[in-house]
Parts: sequence; structure tokens; C-alpha cells
Amino acid sequence: MNLKEQIDLQHLPQHLAIIMDGNGRWAKQKGFLRTIGHENGTKTVKRVITKCTELGIKYLTLYAFSTENWNRPKFEVDMLMELLVKSLKKELPTFINNNIKLNVIGDLGALPQKVQKNLVQVMEETKGNDQMTLTLALSYGSRLELMQAIKNIASKVKNNIISENDIDESIINEHLYTHNMPDVDLLIRTSGEQRISNFLLWQIAYAELYFTDVLWPDFSEDDLYQALLSFQNRERRFGKTSEQIK
Repeated sequence: MNLKEQIDLQHLPQHLAIIMDGNGRWAKQKGFLRTIGHENGTKTVKRVITKCTELGIKYLTLYAFSTENWNRPKFEVDMLMELLVKSLKKELPTFINNNIKLNVIGDLGALPQKVQKNLVQVMEETKGNDQMTLTLALSYGSRLELMQAIKNIASKVKNNIISENDIDESIINEHLYTHNMPDVDLLIRTSGEQRISNFLLWQIAYAELYFTDVLWPDFSEDDLYQALLSFQNRERRFGKTSEQIK
């Protein structure tokens, strides 16, 4: 029995998030420019999106570009933005044919106008799709997200729209970029790094974490299946005891 056949399709993570790490190191190992690593990483993105759709995962969130990534060399940032536009245009038919809705979270105003325009276009053309919601985290930082949420809530309290006594987890959720999505069930990070890197800090409170040494461009279907099997073999207690869960 291959890995895919071992997966229980009734016990999939509803929301899978991935920190796609290792493009640069992959390129360096092979003597290529970092940009070649990013280009090969897009092939893995398509592969993972396709397999997640086939399996029936409803929400897939990919950490594509962080707020800290703006500090990278300008030529690399420019190349990443161009690659994003190129990929959006190329994959729009894939989104439509596979009933995938595109969503974007982050400080989108910081993105180049060309990128914003293409994102809006693809989101508009896929807004009616409901097989899977693919979310790209672009110019995203969880601390910035939480800071903005706190400011918005504080403003509503100040203007008597809500009372401070009304503030609970649901109110905070409503003010996050991910307000229309469930919490993350499984977070995967590639490349051997074992940190969260300012990604969905609130949303992964009870997520299962899976780290692999595989660099993102080499992340295969079987690597995805292995992560899902690991998730399915864990007991998620949410603070309760094993006996309570059973």
C-alpha cells in the first residue's frame, strides 16, 4: 500500500498551512542563482495545491512573502514579484478548472500596483469557487496582523461600538485577516528550520507542527502524504485528557 492509500480521507486537516522554506539553499547546493530556486519552488506550489484539492482539504494557506522579506536584495524582491504575477496568470485556468478560490492576506498595500491588480483580478474570477480556498500570505507578518486588530478593536471601544467587556476570542478572530477561515490544524515547515517565523501566531494555537529537512523545491507528493499521516497518528486533546477525548 502506497502512502496516499494509507491516508484516512475522513480525518484530514481542515486547514493546512505551509511555511515554504529552502528555495535559496536548494539553488546554492546546485550552484544556481537563488532566483532559479524560487522558480522551481513554484512547481512545488502547483503540485501541492493540486494534491490538496484531490484529497479534499478545504483550506490551504501558503507563506509566500513575509514583511521581513522586504529586507532582501532589491533584485530578488523584484524577481519574486514578477514571478508571482507570472504564476497568477499561468495558474488561473488551474484555479477555475479545480474550483479553487484564491484569497490573500497581509499588508497588501505594500505590494507593487501590478501585483495588486493581478491579485484582485484572480480573486474576482475565482470568488465563486468552493472546492478549496487557497490563501497566499503576502507581505504578511502575524505581529502586524495582531497589532492592527488591537488598534481596530480599541477604536471601536473608544467610539462605543463595542464594550471592552465584549472582547473575547471571537471578537479578536473577527478582526484578523483570517476572520472567514477556521484555525490551522496542521502547520508544515520545510528545509529543516524549526521555528514559526511570525506566521499565523494566533491561528496555530492548537495546530500540530510538522518539520521536515526536505527543501521546498524537492517537497514531493509523498512528503505531503507523510506529513498528513503524521497528523493522523497524533492525538489532539485541546487541553483535555486522553480519556475525555475517547
